[in-house]
Amino acid sequence: MSESVYRVTEVVGVSAESWEQAARNAVERVGETVRDLRVAEVTREDVTIVDGKISEFRVRLGVSFKYDRAQ
Repeated sequence: MSESVYRVTEVVGVSAESWEQAARNAVERVGETVRDLRVAEVTREDVTIVDGKISEFRVRLGVSFKYDRAQ
């Protein structure tokens, strides 16, 4: 079994629709610049309220990815 090292970084996704869409937005955006994503763990959910109504859903994710070995 090979040994691996993973980095976990925190990101926040935002959506006007739902927490699920906020998570998708975050993972898709991170996936544009980081290779080999492994796991995203929701660490916090909250909402932004404007004039007494929810305007945004926000999800804080711990996203992990594998470090490449030096060539």
